[in-house]
Amino acid sequence: MGLKKRRRTSNAKSKSLPKATKEPERKGTKTPSSTRTRARGPTIRAPFTPYPPSKVYRLIEPGPVLLVSTGPAPSPAGSPSGDDSSTPSSSSSSSAAAVAAAYDINLMTMGFHMMLQHGSPPLVAACIGPWDATYARLRATRECVLAVPSVEMAQTAVDIGNCSAAEDGMTNKFERFGLAALPAERVGAPLVGGEHVIANVECVVEDDAMVDKYGLWVLRVVKAWANPALMPGQGGRMFHHRGDGTFSVDGEEVLDLRERMVKWKMFQD
Repeated sequence: MGLKKRRRTSNAKSKSLPKATKEPERKGTKTPSSTRTRARGPTIRAPFTPYPPSKVYRLIEPGPVLLVSTGPAPSPAGSPSGDDSSTPSSSSSSSAAAVAAAYDINLMTMGFHMMLQHGSPPLVAACIGPWDATYARLRATRECVLAVPSVEMAQTAVDIGNCSAAEDGMTNKFERFGLAALPAERVGAPLVGGEHVIANVECVVEDDAMVDKYGLWVLRVVKAWANPALMPGQGGRMFHHRGDGTFSVDGEEVLDLRERMVKWKMFQD
């Protein structure tokens, strides 16, 4: 008798399980968190609204506008001696037009670039495609100079970018815009001289594996020159293209957060 009762009780419990699982879901039952997240997505994204992917370059601002010099340049007597503290002489600016006209050198404006590596060696990535006359010159010589202009040269930089050496009747850009072509030390391309040029960086091509597909050159810095009077924060002001024809300019106020960057002390002077 006792055994039968235990079996009957066991059967009753087993029969009640399907009834519980078939019970209809009541209103107000919580939905899985993943479904709830998708349903409330637009609210969670507030205050953001969709932005055209084709215009993302306007949001992720590149570094300062640069001038890219290419082509062979002369190395007359009086060129830099090789000491990193030496400074290229600008006394030859009066003959800049003659120098530029006599040698096949070119100049372009560039806004798409980025640092890849701090040192050993320093590497810079630059976007220069076949639509630029500089592209063929860089292919042939595998070297260039990146010049950093100050904001006083903004209009000149835009004008340089709005003309091409490939155009019929185009004169040398150094000559056309009255810029001095100074001899570099490690490359054949000339430095860009002038009182409003912040710096010149001599580069050679380190890696061109992504050139055909993306027009992306990896450049290795082999020498750099700076105008002490125009260093950022000390007189020189770089300008940055915002992608739509407008530019932001470096201001005098600097947000100093070096004390908070405890992980990157090795990159602070």
